Amino acid sequence: MADPNGVICLGEALIDRLGPLGGDPARDQPVDDRLGGAPANVACGLARLGTTVAFVGRVGGDAIGADFQHLFSQRGVDTSTLQLDPSHPTRIVLVRRSGDGERQFQGFAGDQGDGFADQALQPVALPACARWLLVGTIPLASAQSAHALLDAVAQARSQGIALALDVNWRPTFWDPAADPVAGPTQAAQSAIRPLLEQAALIKLAREEALWFFAGDDPRVISSGLPQRPDVVVTDGSAPVRWCIGGTSGIQPALSPPQVVDTTGAGDAFTAGLLHRWLAPVAERLRFAAACGALVCAGAGGIDPQPTEAQVEAFLGGVS
Repeated sequence: MADPNGVICLGEALIDRLGPLGGDPARDQPVDDRLGGAPANVACGLARLGTTVAFVGRVGGDAIGADFQHLFSQRGVDTSTLQLDPSHPTRIVLVRRSGDGERQFQGFAGDQGDGFADQALQPVALPACARWLLVGTIPLASAQSAHALLDAVAQARSQGIALALDVNWRPTFWDPAADPVAGPTQAAQSAIRPLLEQAALIKLAREEALWFFAGDDPRVISSGLPQRPDVVVTDGSAPVRWCIGGTSGIQPALSPPQVVDTTGAGDAFTAGLLHRWLAPVAERLRFAAACGALVCAGAGGIDPQPTEAQVEAFLGGVS
């Protein structure tokens, strides 16, 4: 990886097992298994858009792990730091979908009693010459993957690589028995806070902003952190609010051609934002919003990801 504008995505690669609309993916059929995981989604989205990207993560030495290797190779994602685990399986996340395509994570499948491959992530030397290290908070939920994530953050800091944090709060990863809509515990907030205080860019959903900052104004969030990061707050189909480079604004959500599944919409938004980071702020936010909208028109978080040309064509038809 030798692109100074490239991105390193670190974290989970897993299966999203989508249940039938309105059904339970643990018992109802048919289910739809889709390769996913927020950092893997962002990596694939960036690669499809044309950004040089590497993925740091760990998958099982199983059929799902082989599928990820094929996917990353097909997309052009650098997998020199992808780890294969000989004893832990790739995680399967059960995703309940409502009739209108909204989703809720409700548990896992495939555990053989010793955890999943993503929880066993080992520290690695980061690829050189990248602009961003993109991480989420899920690796912090397990001791070994937390160690690997924090090691990568320290490397990035020493190499001058900016940290981008997609909060991506998922209580089920911290406690499988937790309510899927519960906010972070005090222990989780304490684990996550150091990332919030180091990130140059923080992307979070409105409910996450309320949990972690007791407010959803990106200007207030930015001014309350020591490094004054850029902050982007998403809110489903409501406008995106942002504070970037000391200025703030609103980007209206764009309507997709149809809504099949909202899984991965936020990840596509993040990919679009990083891909267009050097563009004027309003342009990069509009491009990111288009990426998020287009992903909702297909199932899963990766297959419907658009190319740059598809995004431009979509934006050309939006008033």
